[in-house]
Amino acid sequence: MLKQRRMAAEQIAGALFEAEAAIDAALAKTAHLTGVMPSLRTMAGASALIGQDAVERASQAIMALAEARRAIVETHKELSVAQSQVGLGAVMVGEPGEKPAPVVGYERTGGRRLRTVAAA
Repeated sequence: MLKQRRMAAEQIAGALFEAEAAIDAALAKTAHLTGVMPSLRTMAGASALIGQDAVERASQAIMALAEARRAIVETHKELSVAQSQVGLGAVMVGEPGEKPAPVVGYERTGGRRLRTVAAA
């Protein structure tokens, strides 16, 4: 039974890491697009009015991707809870080095993120 749970957890982890990477790549590419449009417009000698709607739409896409990233990060946190619930809390899932290290100084309590304050 433990073997099946571990295999399932590894498959879920692989899919999660792929989804996280895809969102990050889409966010980076969309940010790049948004950044190059104004400079290329300037190089072309076009009015600032040209392409404004496209810049706004690309900016909206960045916000949507940022929301998707927040959702996938929350999914990751919830899957960590589920991992403990099925008795795999002490088991590292995925390839070594594949899973990013937790953010130091943050912890989750009751749905809120708390930041520990460094000693003065």
